[in-house]
Amino acid sequence: MTGTNGTGPGFDDLGYARPDVGREERLGVPEVVYGPGKTVEHVVGVVRSLLAANTGPVLVTRIEPGDAAAVAAQVPDGRYDAEARLLVWRPAHTGTFRLVVVTAGTSDAPVAAEAGAVATALGLAVHRISDVGVAGLHRLLAVRSELAAADALICVAGMEGALPSVVAGLVACPVIAVPTSVGYGASFEGITPLLTMLSSCSAGITVVNIDSGFGAAMAARRIAGTVAR
Repeated sequence: MTGTNGTGPGFDDLGYARPDVGREERLGVPEVVYGPGKTVEHVVGVVRSLLAANTGPVLVTRIEPGDAAAVAAQVPDGRYDAEARLLVWRPAHTGTFRLVVVTAGTSDAPVAAEAGAVATALGLAVHRISDVGVAGLHRLLAVRSELAAADALICVAGMEGALPSVVAGLVACPVIAVPTSVGYGASFEGITPLLTMLSSCSAGITVVNIDSGFGAAMAARRIAGTVAR
């Protein structure tokens, strides 16, 4: 294994993968492992490398239950969240940064679950609010005080993707928008809400990739880290 003290390139050459063991030192969070496309043996090797080289949380995203169980059998103390498809070792202690994850519809829940679980594992205090889309605006207004109390918001929406624009007009904190692939034909598997969010008249919204609960959580973590400094 190469070191992170300036004597080596900061990665561990496993042959099939090169875990970035210096990422925690640079960014404050170890490299996160993307599960799909990797064998159980590859995930096990990368996770062991990251656990040995870092002190913070180690995460595997988008990993299915069977593979998660096989990995956890070889690397003790991992916790699996089936809804979020997230496997975690050494989750961070919950801090004071308040993140609210809000969804337009119940069908957006898997993406919100990923966002919430990743953010929780990284130490953010997460609260989820479900099914407050703009087709029933009174539902959103009923939780306005909860939105206003957040340090940052993640808004998850499919269909036409209007929820982040409305939310960002109600609160002053950072709003991170996640378009989902939920919707009928003209939603084009998330393209329509993506373009809506990018074109929002509410200035300053951060927009991540389609279905990327992970990307939204990492954006929130960067904001929280900056606030802490």
